[in-house]
Amino acid sequence: MKVRILVSFKDSVLDPQGQTVMHALHTLGYGFVRDVRLGKVFEIELAGLSREEAERAVPEMADRVLANPIIEQYTWQIVEP
Repeated sequence: MKVRILVSFKDSVLDPQGQTVMHALHTLGYGFVRDVRLGKVFEIELAGLSREEAERAVPEMADRVLANPIIEQYTWQIVEP
């Protein structure tokens, strides 16, 4: 099965790269853009796990390795059973 994990800064954390991208978009005439937040996308292929095992393993991997829980948040989904 394949899972997709999206990691981004928490809303309370400043995102300077997002602000730089937003400024560039404004400079190019896209003034309607109100905010940009950058993040990371992980696509991970899991083998030999049941859905229940994946539901336990993925948050553990995200908490321990993929995201810094102090400043980042994540969401995840199974994209291929």
